[in-house]
Amino acid sequence: MSVDGEAVRLRTEADEPGWEVDPDDEWGVAVLATVGRQLKLRREAVGMRAADFAVAVGYGEDLVYKVEGGKRIPRQEYLDKADDVLGAGGLVAAAWEDVKKVRYPKRVRELGKLEAQAVEVGLYSNHNIHGLLQTEEHMRALFHVWLPGYSDEETERMVAARMARHSIFERSPGPALSFVQEEVTLRRPVGGRMVWRRQLERLLELGQLRNVSIQVMPTDCDEHFGTGGLIEVLKFPDGTAVGRSEGAFSGRPVSDPKQLRILELRYGMIRAQALTIRESRAFIEQMLGET
Repeated sequence: MSVDGEAVRLRTEADEPGWEVDPDDEWGVAVLATVGRQLKLRREAVGMRAADFAVAVGYGEDLVYKVEGGKRIPRQEYLDKADDVLGAGGLVAAAWEDVKKVRYPKRVRELGKLEAQAVEVGLYSNHNIHGLLQTEEHMRALFHVWLPGYSDEETERMVAARMARHSIFERSPGPALSFVQEEVTLRRPVGGRMVWRRQLERLLELGQLRNVSIQVMPTDCDEHFGTGGLIEVLKFPDGTAVGRSEGAFSGRPVSDPKQLRILELRYGMIRAQALTIRESRAFIEQMLGET
């Protein structure tokens, strides 16, 4: 076998790019079908067989057929190489702007879209440190202990999706972000001591941003309004809002003003019961010093 052939075989078996699209993701399926069809038409237009194209871009022939058939989500590297091989002048590479959104599960993509539009976000988390606050190492450790277990591919996909949502901290002007974390979520050494320390440091870093407030709900609070579980409330520029709580309305997102008032009332009481922002920062710093 030639060196080039061996390289293609290894790339196919060891690190084949992309992921499978969710069958119920109608928009994602449509995007991949369109991109795949364009790739196939361009390849045939230049008179290149799939096998030759696979060698040219450095991936397996089977993957080429999957991408062209809309069955596989190509990575940016694949589209960039295809653009160069086909002489598409950047048109194939430009498809990445839509394809990269398909990489993330539909539910996560929709949540990220809402967060990107919000001007005010209130979040209470009592099981784990909220995803927007997690370090990459912390979230990876969480996914590794999930039952039933995720495959390595699924883990990487979920980590990538969650990390993409962190762009909310880079918006300018930034939305007002308030977080309330149960003390127990900070004390659980997810991923081991070093991952735990880095997570606590990340909380302190984010807490320094002018538009971010992080509060800790002490475990010894005897009248706790957050026993219903996670609460999320997002408010938008036009005055509308959407909220969700594990312990209300069957956990479904709600936008009815009456239902939202209930969630806002609960979240407001939780913030009032939690340590102040300054006390919470001192609490986290003390924990970091003890680890």
